[in-house]
Amino acid sequence: MEQMSVQLDFTELPDVHTCRGRGLSPRIRLGTLDPRVSSLAVIAIDPFEPGCSFVIWLAAGLAPAREIPPGIPAEPVVDFPVRVIQGTGDGGRIGWQPPCAAPEGPPHQVTIKVYGLDTVPPLEPGFNRNELVAAMRGHIVQFGSTIALVR
Repeated sequence: MEQMSVQLDFTELPDVHTCRGRGLSPRIRLGTLDPRVSSLAVIAIDPFEPGCSFVIWLAAGLAPAREIPPGIPAEPVVDFPVRVIQGTGDGGRIGWQPPCAAPEGPPHQVTIKVYGLDTVPPLEPGFNRNELVAAMRGHIVQFGSTIALVR
């Protein structure tokens, strides 16, 4: 498996991407993609949610591109600004679930993992993390991750 460069435009999520703002998904910039990559998948988690690593976004079937645009609508299947099938996060909702840290508490860390796959996983809209992981097994060509803080 090859390393993939994954970057955000910031180190701390601006309010527009959190529960204090509009709750939009962030722009994700990727490095060079392996020619074998047929699609991208994203798993975003808040690993500091009490008791577990809380999934805040599941996305699959993205065409291989150097950028995943911001503001992907929280719908099961999206055709614009990109084509994507989205899963159900641990909050029970489809699409980006904006993270929120308590004002008095420590910052949360959002980890965004991007997978370059040699196939387009056959997933139904609303899939869960286990279904995505099973569909990716044996098909990961590239992987990369990045983090952002939520205050």
